[in-house]
Amino acid sequence: MSDSGGEWQVARRRKGASRSSKSLQVSLLVAASASVSKPPEDTDTEDRPEKVGEGRSCQRLECVCYGLGPFSSCVASRYQLAMLLLLLDIPLKDCSVYDPAFSSAEMDVLRELGLTVLTENEEGKRLANNPTFFYLMHCGKALYNNLLWKNWSTQCLPLMVIIGNSFSGMRERTTEKEFKRDYSYISKAVDFSVERKLPCPSRLIDVFNDTAVITFPSNSLNRLPQSTWTEPPEPLYQHSSDLEIILKETQS
Repeated sequence: MSDSGGEWQVARRRKGASRSSKSLQVSLLVAASASVSKPPEDTDTEDRPEKVGEGRSCQRLECVCYGLGPFSSCVASRYQLAMLLLLLDIPLKDCSVYDPAFSSAEMDVLRELGLTVLTENEEGKRLANNPTFFYLMHCGKALYNNLLWKNWSTQCLPLMVIIGNSFSGMRERTTEKEFKRDYSYISKAVDFSVERKLPCPSRLIDVFNDTAVITFPSNSLNRLPQSTWTEPPEPLYQHSSDLEIILKETQS
């Protein structure tokens, strides 16, 4: 694994990236630009395509990646890491990554790449203080739900762009009772968030299927009743037998 960091750096700089990667990159940047390149209260340019980076001189753009998986042994995880590196339009040091499955060697590789490796299991409960990409490829529903809960306000949600599994797809694959009971924040967000499905080449269907760019336009949030945002309770998942995420260890 000692030379892997250099190999990844070379791969990231290759100009001959595949058409599928370029297509995903362009689709993501177009879908996300309106949300991360302007303050959330500005709705006059909601649908105007811009380059990510325009108009954000006063706001730091960040990226958080959860659940990437053991990329040294998993081909799908390597593809997802490669796509993350291709998509980044920000300094690598401003991208934080975490997965409890990372080995010490994998964490060393990620640090060599310039990424920031988190040491604490946040369970997805990360507050967006600046415009932030959250890269959550095939993560468990509880992780998405926790992230939404932590940012459940008209100030924080518009700062987020989620690149991960479609909320509407989650709803289709989950019983209505379970979805509303255990994943109430996803259940609510699916009605006011904006999803843009990303194209997925057939040969990568197991890697990027059901992938969407999810944003939270301020104008949609501001039309909801104020009670929507009042003291949102922290998710507990008392009735869920399979959370699909690893919880942090509780202190005895």
